[in-house]
Amino acid sequence: MSLRLYDTLTRRLQPVAPLEPGHVRIYTCGPTVWNRAHIGNFRTFLFEDVLRRWLERRFERVTHIMNLTDVDDRLIRNASEHGHDLAEETAPWIDGFFADVDTLGIRRAHHYPRATAYIEEMVSLIERLEAARVTYRSEGGIYFRIAGFPRYGALSGIPAGGLVAGMSGRVDADDYAKEDARDFALWKAVEPGAIGWDTRLGRGRPGWHIECSAMSMALLGETLDIHCGGVDNIFPHHENEIAQSEAATGRTFVRLWCHAQHLTVESEKMAKRFGNFLTVPDLLAAGYRPSAIRYLLITGAHYRRTLDWNEEPLRAADEAVGRLREFRDRVRALPDGSGGEEIQERTATAAADFAGAMDDDLNVPEAVGRLFAAIRDLNRLLDATTPSAAVRQTLVAMVDQADDVLGVLPLADRERAGSSLGAEEEALLARRVAARAGRDFAESDRIRAELLQRGIIVEDTPQGQRWKRA
Repeated sequence: MSLRLYDTLTRRLQPVAPLEPGHVRIYTCGPTVWNRAHIGNFRTFLFEDVLRRWLERRFERVTHIMNLTDVDDRLIRNASEHGHDLAEETAPWIDGFFADVDTLGIRRAHHYPRATAYIEEMVSLIERLEAARVTYRSEGGIYFRIAGFPRYGALSGIPAGGLVAGMSGRVDADDYAKEDARDFALWKAVEPGAIGWDTRLGRGRPGWHIECSAMSMALLGETLDIHCGGVDNIFPHHENEIAQSEAATGRTFVRLWCHAQHLTVESEKMAKRFGNFLTVPDLLAAGYRPSAIRYLLITGAHYRRTLDWNEEPLRAADEAVGRLREFRDRVRALPDGSGGEEIQERTATAAADFAGAMDDDLNVPEAVGRLFAAIRDLNRLLDATTPSAAVRQTLVAMVDQADDVLGVLPLADRERAGSSLGAEEEALLARRVAARAGRDFAESDRIRAELLQRGIIVEDTPQGQRWKRA
């Protein structure tokens, strides 16, 4: 099966077929750096990370661009209130974003263009739109005339009647609701002394929507293979991107549109304006592990389904990561044996099942379900058989390839390294091994209980004693 993804525009699964064979160009909407990104934002960013990882397994080359919106209404308002320029206002939030990206093991995009570095590209794009006669000027600003783009509304499904009703006005805000489907700002005039740029269009600043069109086309060309974001980007942001990009170029702007659903809290969207949001530092301070946070956000529900946040699934995610790590450690530590044909066959089936689920619209929950079913079977088979070195290597490869997509084991290893055993605990484990070798099981059990009081769980396996933090 080739990789298929659900395309928001056509409302059906479509094969990923890049414009340039073997090279996928993907653009993902990044954060507006006016505050700390919350874990609802990171659910989308993690979906995009898993997609990028799977694309890298399926294609020779992937180019990933994620923008940083460092100019918009909120940022300008905050900068003015704090007496900052935009660079000063955004610097701590950009640093915080990248810290969270690294904490959650997200592969960094190849480029992170900042809107303020692409003003000239935005001005040039607006000039192309003016030449195409789909704009008008009013009170120093420049607006896109949606009546000049008949396909407007195809992505979001806004009915034509709603568009007609909105023609009587325009909207200046960067973000707005479907009920306000009106002509939108491409360039905003600013008062003397306010944050802005002197350009061929006059002094002003860009509207939010023109930023992504200009940056994506500058870095990836006028047609993108995949464009991603959260469902709240569909309207108005992505709808407006299509209109202004295609009106300027006359070409299809994006071949596949992919959107992740919301993370909710008690069935309500997580958002700063609702006051129900959590950040990565909030969760770390509460004692949750990055590996469990990442695992839950990518496996808790299919990316096109809402995921409701609560602590019980987070604990289950932590246990799942532990089981995967323990199996990885077990197969890596296997001594050389002989045979293992049944293990080989089950491993091959598991790898094929995992890939099949991933190729089916990135169905990560189904993929990990198949993976853990295989791990249960393989643990049972390994209890009875010590396979050959070749079979062991197949087992190791299966786990490594699955986690190359899931990305949780490096985080778990980092967490374990940060909670290594002390000298006394190492000595207790060594004494327990000696007690078992001498068949002093009462002493062995006593030491196990003492280690448990210290937060260390000891398990006896056919390959020897193993431990983990409780």
